[in-house]
Amino acid sequence: MTLTVDVTPKPWTGRDDGPGDDLVRWHHVVAEAADGRGAGAGAAPWHAAFVGFRSDAGVRRNQGRTGAADGPGALRRALAPMALRQPLHAVDAGDIEVRDDDLESGHRRLGSAVTDLLDRGGRPVVVLGGGHEVAYGSYLGLAGSRAVREGARVGVLNLDAHFDLRDDARPSSGTPFLQMARDEKAKGRRLDYRVLGVSRPANTRRLFDTADRLGVRYLLDTECGVLDRDRTDTFVAEFLADCDLVHLSIDLDVLPASAAPGVSAPAAYGVPMEVVERVCAAVAASGRLAVCDVAELNPALDIDDRTARAGARLVHRILDAAPPAA
Repeated sequence: MTLTVDVTPKPWTGRDDGPGDDLVRWHHVVAEAADGRGAGAGAAPWHAAFVGFRSDAGVRRNQGRTGAADGPGALRRALAPMALRQPLHAVDAGDIEVRDDDLESGHRRLGSAVTDLLDRGGRPVVVLGGGHEVAYGSYLGLAGSRAVREGARVGVLNLDAHFDLRDDARPSSGTPFLQMARDEKAKGRRLDYRVLGVSRPANTRRLFDTADRLGVRYLLDTECGVLDRDRTDTFVAEFLADCDLVHLSIDLDVLPASAAPGVSAPAAYGVPMEVVERVCAAVAASGRLAVCDVAELNPALDIDDRTARAGARLVHRILDAAPPAA
């Protein structure tokens, strides 16, 4: 079975210290999704599946600084040399690429790829963005999966300085969670959407009002410091208790600009890396994580690959904390 993607994956490369399971790194264990070690009938279950979303369309429509289409490649390069505690099975499906501003088609194609990966039994699926419009494509994939069709309850946790609930005429990087809420309402369900790291100066009163109207639960960035551990732990635990499957969406602008300068809208305050990593690990360790997307990395704006390394570290921490593939 071959996934339909626009750009087939290239081999992952990185530092090689020689043979041995005690010297393994990510680039040693990632295979193409369609090859003999990848997904398909009779293949061993994987511990992680990667798919990229090369898109600037949503950021451009949202009047942001473009360049996030190069994010998937930068995230792979930053993750590839990271060391693993032990070998595992991972696959790379390649990239969906948005061309000619056709974001809507890109969303559908990403959704189809994510559904395919999930229905093969692999999770979590890690979607490498791209602008934060990637989140809606990830949602379409999870919403169309067999588990959700059979009644699994989905929760969406967004680590972000922004609600991304804009009511714009065209989908953009600022609209994905309102799009999800409307889709869920059309299906007779309410979107269980929560946000950790919201910046009050970065969101209009209308966005706060929209969040309240939709029943969104959130923590402000000023409530997510290192000393607020009990508050953030409780927030995440209550979220996990209410769902069977999790869509974790990480906008790298949730981090302080010192940790993540290479984003469209760097955060003047932000949530410390220690807190974001702890939240990601808790979600992964729950065994409920189905899809994780990482958004807004703009390599052209990065400094010493700082943002790419931060995003890759979060992906590494998530997959290290996730239960072994069954």
